[in-house]
Amino acid sequence: MPKAIKTNTPTSRVKFDFASTLCAWQKKYGRHDLPWQLDLSPYPVWLSEIMLQQTQVKTVIEYFDRFMTRFPSVEDLASATEDEVLSMWSGLGYYSRARNLHQCAKDVVHLHGGQFPRTLDALMSLPGIGPSTAAAIASICFSSKVAIFDGNVKRVISRFMAFKDDLSVALHSKTLAMKAQELLPKEQTLMPTYTQAIMDLGATICKPKNPLCESCPVAPGCSGKAQGDPSLFPVKTKKIKRTQRRLFWLIALDGEGRVLGVKRSAERTSGIWKGLYAFPEFESESALRLSLPSGVQLDALEPIRHELTHQSLVIEAFVWREKKSSKATQTLSLAKLQNLGQWMDSREWSAVGVPRPVEACLNELM
Repeated sequence: MPKAIKTNTPTSRVKFDFASTLCAWQKKYGRHDLPWQLDLSPYPVWLSEIMLQQTQVKTVIEYFDRFMTRFPSVEDLASATEDEVLSMWSGLGYYSRARNLHQCAKDVVHLHGGQFPRTLDALMSLPGIGPSTAAAIASICFSSKVAIFDGNVKRVISRFMAFKDDLSVALHSKTLAMKAQELLPKEQTLMPTYTQAIMDLGATICKPKNPLCESCPVAPGCSGKAQGDPSLFPVKTKKIKRTQRRLFWLIALDGEGRVLGVKRSAERTSGIWKGLYAFPEFESESALRLSLPSGVQLDALEPIRHELTHQSLVIEAFVWREKKSSKATQTLSLAKLQNLGQWMDSREWSAVGVPRPVEACLNELM
């Protein structure tokens, strides 16, 4: 095997054939049994790429199989309702992906005759498809010589080249993207294998923490390893700022076992989980209580803590159950509640998309 290179200059890089080595490794040791690898046509590749954004493979497999069973073609997905799509997506998180997925399917059908376009620009004109997803579709499905540039690839390339510049800076990220393009195989027919190989390497070997350098096929040419600690790369100093937020939910159950629900919108709620169904939400406990007749009994649940990318949520939920009381009091309470949402039974809840904390509450109370 070639000796490890110690610099990332163009002269030293030619001593190690990154692309060919990676492709040979993938054919022998890479992943070949993931469900979206069984059919490398654009629809399943696109669907898997969207699902895999910010989500682990083991989680995506179940959702991918469910989606392909329910929506076996882009036409099936395009003809579905938003509630159907969000229901299938429930629990996967980052729900804007599901809304963009649905709109993208409709655009592919109505604007492109049901066929995904082959060029990067045309692919990126579709909702929810950014440069890396477009490159994945183009390289895997059409053998285009374009480099994907997701988190795994940034990590692999920055370590291999010991790229010391801060990727939080757009100019430096663009420079690394150009270097990723330079490392592509010369033979265009190798592009599907290469793209899968570099994703596999980042996911299984070149991990964010404790990379398995002893099992890495490109370790002999890795500048990061030669310098002693590849985990120092990539360099990214900008951290996500997570805000704290407290929400107040009213969980109302009527005498027929139904729970009051409301379809969330950015205008009426906190701006998260748009399009999903949840419980009536308030900015304070006092506002919640003012929505009900005075004297109504509420049971407080233990605070629910839920982490989002940019927010840490503390949800205080109060449960109202319809109880035997005077007819006037009961009628007044139900009338006020009816203005806050709609009564939904378990079948209706299962047919719409719900955030994970809502699903947990429903499972406990219904």
